[in-house]
Amino acid sequence: MKIEIFDTTLRDGAQGEGIQFSLIDKLDIVRALDNLGVRYIEAGNPGSNPKDLAFFEQAGHMALKHARLAAFGATRRRDVTAEEDLNCRSLLAAETPCAVIFGKAWDLHVTEVLRAGLDENLAMITDTLRFFKDRGKEVIFDAEHFFDGYKRNPAYALDVLKAARAGGADCLVLCDTNGGCFPDEIYDITKAVTERFKTRIGIHCHNDCGSAAANSVMAVKAGALHVQGTCTGFGERCGNAALSTVIPGLQLKLGYDCIPHIAQITETARIISEIANLAPDNSAPFVGVSAFAHKAGMHIDGVSKSAESFEHIPPESVGNKRRFLTSEISGRGAILPVLRRLMPGLDKDSPEAADVTALLKQLEFEGYQFESAEASFELVVRKRLGLSRTFFDLEHYHILNDQDTTCSAIVKVSVDGSEEISAAEGDGPVNAMDRALRRALEGFYPSLKKMRLTDFKVRVLESRDATAAKVRVLIQSTDGADVWTTIGVSTNIIHASWKALTDSIEYKLLKERQEPCRATRGQAPEPPTVTV
Repeated sequence: MKIEIFDTTLRDGAQGEGIQFSLIDKLDIVRALDNLGVRYIEAGNPGSNPKDLAFFEQAGHMALKHARLAAFGATRRRDVTAEEDLNCRSLLAAETPCAVIFGKAWDLHVTEVLRAGLDENLAMITDTLRFFKDRGKEVIFDAEHFFDGYKRNPAYALDVLKAARAGGADCLVLCDTNGGCFPDEIYDITKAVTERFKTRIGIHCHNDCGSAAANSVMAVKAGALHVQGTCTGFGERCGNAALSTVIPGLQLKLGYDCIPHIAQITETARIISEIANLAPDNSAPFVGVSAFAHKAGMHIDGVSKSAESFEHIPPESVGNKRRFLTSEISGRGAILPVLRRLMPGLDKDSPEAADVTALLKQLEFEGYQFESAEASFELVVRKRLGLSRTFFDLEHYHILNDQDTTCSAIVKVSVDGSEEISAAEGDGPVNAMDRALRRALEGFYPSLKKMRLTDFKVRVLESRDATAAKVRVLIQSTDGADVWTTIGVSTNIIHASWKALTDSIEYKLLKERQEPCRATRGQAPEPPTVTV
């Protein structure tokens, strides 16, 4: 059975705290969602601000392969006709093939918020939808606060849907606007609606009880054929139903036909997080980097023998990948996949496995923690096996504290005998080092322009040692398509940060090329001289 997927990242998602999309951001998100294969992209309210007006003007010229653009707005005001209403005229001027109109389905909202009569609200709904249908638009009606309205006054909530059908609505969307319902309520009410109305029924859930994804799935089981949400769950308050969770559940586990390119959903979720300038949720179902991560030795052994023993779907089916977390409790089974990737034919009884396991335990004793820094661990293993590659040599760097928050960094590097010196300012020493180092290397490796740091964590390992204590620095980086974490440990926070930073850049370059070069078997080299 075909399920229509409706993404509202550009409208409902943009209402989330800390989310701000530029015009270019919006156009890039449209391309990403269209490549994924969603059916509808709700692109905002053209009457709300100049940026949305400019967006609709440019988006109208995009050649979309799968998606239909939809403009969003309210029913007409109670004291004017739809033809006179400025919002309705703005929606029409957007020239999208689809118009999404929301109207009140909870009598409390009609009387207390709109200050309108119940019959007057029904007329506003019918008139507005008819206005757009008469002008050739596909019309989707969002019954705002439908579930709360149904629980309080089911007869009136159903009258609202009747009014929408009388206006020609092509799809009736039941909205859990406050996000306060649970799956059993969603199922029972949606079932009652689908049995009464012989038209497309949709679902739109917010996540205020943490049930938005489950609620959306239960609505489909009750007969809904249209699912609204945001790709990564962005949205007002606690967010919307995350389509990156809902779609794989429906398509891979329940057999519904949602999108044609589901193997791209992990990449799409990360692209949208990158555009929103937010770190991806590592623990997100299906698409998070931890979604198929295994640490316990028994789990790793089981997955190695039969993947389905500890994985509910193959990670590749959603474009994700399996990860074995390396730590002192994992044993050789966690290390073996890394070793086999670098040196095929090894087994857990090989001398190399024993050697790397011993090194891992020693480094973790010294303060390293590789379960959260697999990129650094791969670099350590490559060095130990003599399979490392040197992309650049660090001659020296210098940090200056200019002001309370602003720092400057000067970096000198050499690549194949060519030297480069670069300087940069940043918000703190790590930001300054990152900018200076990448600026020095971008001439040799242009792909570094796409890379940026997304998270920086520092932990004091032995607080009783006060200022002489070791610190562990974890840096998370992304290039928009992948996310990786590196680690550095030292009694000097600058040294620790520098190690994590250079590992991050080395891993990015290694990931692109995957070509071992000159061997440097043994421990990682000491950091270069630094003056602060």
